[in-house]
Amino acid sequence: MPSDQRKDWDTYFMDIAYMVSTRSRCSRRHVGAVLVQGKKLLGTAYNGAPSGVPDCSEAGCMIAEDYELLTVEGQEQMIKKQRCIRTIHAEQNLLLFTDRVDREGSSVYVTDEPCWTCANMLANSGIIEVVFHRAYLKDSRKVTDMMNQKGIVFRQLESYIPPSETLHQVQD
Repeated sequence: MPSDQRKDWDTYFMDIAYMVSTRSRCSRRHVGAVLVQGKKLLGTAYNGAPSGVPDCSEAGCMIAEDYELLTVEGQEQMIKKQRCIRTIHAEQNLLLFTDRVDREGSSVYVTDEPCWTCANMLANSGIIEVVFHRAYLKDSRKVTDMMNQKGIVFRQLESYIPPSETLHQVQD
């Protein structure tokens, strides 16, 4: 990028979300989230164990398995989903550590598409937009449908390239 050219706002805020994700100590996925009102940054959060509790790097992941019946191309398929239940998701931490009044009419930039639980929480938080980079295919279709029903702008920055120093290998 030429030195006289500024980053667009989506890139700027997603870069911040990725930088925030570097605070995560989760071995499976580093996720960062940023709350933005207009062009004003109101809060940041990342995924991890509750404060004062050993995290996954210290105590190991607490993996819970879940199964969901989905219809894919007209055929029902049982999908196995694994989730670490030691970790509070970045979106959940963002909602815990920001005020409702600040969230009204705001946008959330998050490195990864929200899971079903986080999407539900975001849908009731007062935000009007969710912008994400990496897809989370396990919940994508139902999350997209719910966001559309709520009238929340839900968009993926597919061509976005994160800063190289923030990259972490994602495990599903």
